[in-house]
Amino acid sequence: MLFRRLHLSVVAICALALPLHAETVTDFTLPNGLEVVVIEDHRAPVVTQMIWYRAGAADEPEGHSGIAHFLEHLLFKGTDTLAPGEFSDTVEAQGGDDNAFTSWDYTAYFQRVAADRLELMMQMEADRMRNLRLTEEDVATERQVILEERSQRTDSDPAALFGEQRRAAQYMNHRYGVPIIGWRHEMEQLSRDDALAFYQRFYAPNNAVLVIAGDVEPEAVRALAEKHYGPLKPTEGLLPRNRPVEPPQLAERRLTYADGRVAQPYVMRTYLAPERNPGAQQQAAALTMLAEVLGGSGTTSVLARALQFGDAKAVYTSAFYDGSSLDQGTFGLAIVPVPGVSLQEAEDAMDAVVAQFLKDGVEPEAFARIKTQLRAADIYARDNVDGLARRYGEALTTGLTVQDVQDWPAILQAVTPEDVMAAAEMVLDRRRAVTGWLMQDEENAL
Repeated sequence: MLFRRLHLSVVAICALALPLHAETVTDFTLPNGLEVVVIEDHRAPVVTQMIWYRAGAADEPEGHSGIAHFLEHLLFKGTDTLAPGEFSDTVEAQGGDDNAFTSWDYTAYFQRVAADRLELMMQMEADRMRNLRLTEEDVATERQVILEERSQRTDSDPAALFGEQRRAAQYMNHRYGVPIIGWRHEMEQLSRDDALAFYQRFYAPNNAVLVIAGDVEPEAVRALAEKHYGPLKPTEGLLPRNRPVEPPQLAERRLTYADGRVAQPYVMRTYLAPERNPGAQQQAAALTMLAEVLGGSGTTSVLARALQFGDAKAVYTSAFYDGSSLDQGTFGLAIVPVPGVSLQEAEDAMDAVVAQFLKDGVEPEAFARIKTQLRAADIYARDNVDGLARRYGEALTTGLTVQDVQDWPAILQAVTPEDVMAAAEMVLDRRRAVTGWLMQDEENAL
């Protein structure tokens, strides 16, 4: 125990002593509109290439939910020069790995390889940005893959179904209420024409961000990017990302979801919350701190101390916020009751603790500790070059800038207890909330 305390003290001292910005970042834009970010890390001869498209599930046309994720799968099919599956086979043959992921705001593809293999990765990635070739057989086969993925990850998981229903209730008009993987009845109808239409509209150099992180020099990356991505023509008349806007929300929504497969019932409430905005991240920083104060720690946060010890009402509590979205996000609270405590009792206990917090305010000592922990976490995160690449790619596809990313740690450190309480008063508005109960179905329990 003594060693652990000494270790934590050293962590705190180091966190306070080290500068907030450690990575070396260069950014530039090619004439065709491709934004390029280079993050230097020369400790190992490896490099990560990530291409991020400003297109995700929230950009899909109505009635075609899941097409962004479906296209992500289809991009591993052939081009004029690559056979189906050859892209990943080539990466593996170079000793690397690759994958892709889709969110509501972006779709990203990445490869991690030896640094001297970067040019080959650029050549292949640039090729599939513009030269995707799809057969009807490709589409039919991959459609079955995504339907099976939905079966395994959503339809067979009560918590996933519960989350899907809550999110649909949270967003009455915005496409954030539609699941990334899609609604099954719409996924079943996705066609080759749908995929190509989405591809041709959004997959273009002037709608993408290229992030190169690792053992590279910025000028060498620029030369390779100009060689392989530079010749790609931009899409003319690319439309802005205008999504449906949420109307004023005037009443709390509540739902229950019962399923015999539920092992542990719980209560979750989410509120609409502002996102991080370019040049104006202070409110998002205050919400980030609020989540840490209320439920960021399983032992020292406000909810944990009040509900998980002594006459415990909960085995787990949390508060969470992620402002990394193009449009309004959510701030959330959750409580998992101990056996014998009903969901109603758990919800009441959680609400009582939050109400008391709004009266008492932030404890200065706890607040200082959280700031130190966040600063230490940020410093350690800079050791993960892949994580840094994701940090910049996510930010630049959700409306932020490189400068916003670099300013964020200092903005977090500048948050005051008064800022946190103002954020709490603003966001904890039940009229803008969805409260859900995930329940066991006793009659149909497995």
